[in-house]
Amino acid sequence: MLISSGPEQEVSPLHLTRQQAEKLSALPLKCIRQEYPNKPGQVLSSDADLKPPRELHPCFYGCFDWHSSVHGHWSLVKMLKTFPGMENADSIRGLLESQISEENILQEVKYFGSKLNKSYERTYGWAWLLKLATELHTWDDPLARKLESNLQPLTDTIVESYKKYLPKLQYAIRVGTHTNTAFGLSFAIDYAKAVNDTVFEKIIVKRAKDFYLNDKKYPLWWEPSGYDFLSPAFEEIDIMRKVLTESEFKSWLSRFLPDITRKDFSLEVGIVSDRSDGHMVHLDGLNFSRAWCMYGLAKQYPEYSYLIPVANKHIEYSFPNLIGDGYMGGHWLASFAINALTQ
Repeated sequence: MLISSGPEQEVSPLHLTRQQAEKLSALPLKCIRQEYPNKPGQVLSSDADLKPPRELHPCFYGCFDWHSSVHGHWSLVKMLKTFPGMENADSIRGLLESQISEENILQEVKYFGSKLNKSYERTYGWAWLLKLATELHTWDDPLARKLESNLQPLTDTIVESYKKYLPKLQYAIRVGTHTNTAFGLSFAIDYAKAVNDTVFEKIIVKRAKDFYLNDKKYPLWWEPSGYDFLSPAFEEIDIMRKVLTESEFKSWLSRFLPDITRKDFSLEVGIVSDRSDGHMVHLDGLNFSRAWCMYGLAKQYPEYSYLIPVANKHIEYSFPNLIGDGYMGGHWLASFAINALTQ
């Protein structure tokens, strides 16, 4: 059962209990080493490139696709960090140490070095890799130092790829799926701030302003599209609250989405018609990602706390379906729920 924190008379964000975390941990624990079914997303240059996923990506080969494996690893790190006394903590620590090894990560780096796959997982997988790096960097634990060091060559590769890519991106990608630019920028700036990479941070701030500063009167009624797991509107809000000053942001928000500044703001949840369909179940992810954006806004600026019940409603719709869900949702949705519920 999800619970709220804070005084009973106030509506507070929902958060996970340790018991729920232990149940959710079963999802990434199951899929991180489940190689098939698998969607590799590889560009082939010859027959020699046809290799099983475990050889191409010895760290991130499970969970159906590379990015889901990355945020599956992040989920386990986040839960260990939040609940170090979890019953299965030793199993999780052992798995992470085995998977995020120096040898495995160097092979992952090699893959990104191939000419035809330099843009592999741009920028959704890149963003989650940096979120994993951020979580390790901010975790005070000897295992975290070892894993962060092992992961560093791939982290550096992704950061350099971002730095080369962002100045060339002429227009923001405003979809509700993997390539959404605002989502990628939001996780990336969290990393840049955590490690004090001011050069990277300045690039992100500039591009976010270039893309979004003049946006106004966003038509929220256009959302969601049928396969969305991200909200273009809320992802944009999420990055802009991180790059603008308080006065700049509030002025921008009143122009971008005037309705959200009203205390009676409401938003219907994304309805899932078939959770066995890998695309239809995306809408559960939309509910969680909308929630984490609303929680983040209300946490930074408490005057928007009236968004918390709206976020709670989104989580309450999708959370009961996580445990025992089919593989098409089970291989990735726990990460979205955990990110929402640990804001």
